[in-house]
Amino acid sequence: MSKRTDLAVEMIDEDAQNLPKGIRRKLRKSSACSITEIIVSDNNAGHRIGKSKGRYITVETDRLSASPQDFDEQVENIAAEISALKGKGRNSALVVGLGNSDITPDALGPMVISQIIATRHLHEELPDGHDLKKLNKVSAISPGVLGQTGIEAAEVVKSLCEAVEPDCVIVIDALACSDISRLGSTIQLTDSGISPGSGVQNRRKEFSEATLGVPVVAIGVPTVVDMHTIVENITGNPPDKHLPNMMVTPRDVDKLIERTARLLAYSINKAVQPMLTVEDITALS
Repeated sequence: MSKRTDLAVEMIDEDAQNLPKGIRRKLRKSSACSITEIIVSDNNAGHRIGKSKGRYITVETDRLSASPQDFDEQVENIAAEISALKGKGRNSALVVGLGNSDITPDALGPMVISQIIATRHLHEELPDGHDLKKLNKVSAISPGVLGQTGIEAAEVVKSLCEAVEPDCVIVIDALACSDISRLGSTIQLTDSGISPGSGVQNRRKEFSEATLGVPVVAIGVPTVVDMHTIVENITGNPPDKHLPNMMVTPRDVDKLIERTARLLAYSINKAVQPMLTVEDITALS
């Protein structure tokens, strides 16, 4: 059975000494988390692990549903990874929160958006010389899901990119994983874009530089794993094909979404507004 996962790190054998040609892995430690960087040099190499060309950063922390003592350090670390992926000189951003706010495991994106400091309008509304006009132009939107709006989220964002003309797009979404230990403890960041719903067999139109015309940084946290994957991981055997499948989520998913959304929102705010401190972000949020 093929792995049902959105995480690049799960598509590579952790113990493998020789990775497929065109794929590199780097391990490093930061002050508050462990980081695995997988670099896919071309699409042929990516095809071997079901991923597109790009960089995939996996940040592993303690349980995201807890209140970390090193919150400020985590924000700084994740913000640095976002900044590196979006590149220098990209000062305006459109931040997009994917997902369904009515379904808790899928509400991460919309909840992050509710805490993003939107500033694009301030440049027109505030008088010259106002301190807030020094902030970079940031727009934020949660476009909903196809079943609610009848419109593909990627179509909404493409239209917005044409109107707003951001230097980059930052997309947040809930992900699926295959290793239950990664639920609520892993953050994936990538510059390769994202296809919403791919981990739960409901792939929608992708968000990428090829489709939107600007660089895309995708950020996600696994909040679900399917039951068949759990059974196979525990028993080592594929489950009975007649066994009904379902998606499993952590018991504390409410706290997980709430606290992870806060961490990601602060990290994104810091990445797009590097002049702000964590204290400043708290005051403006």
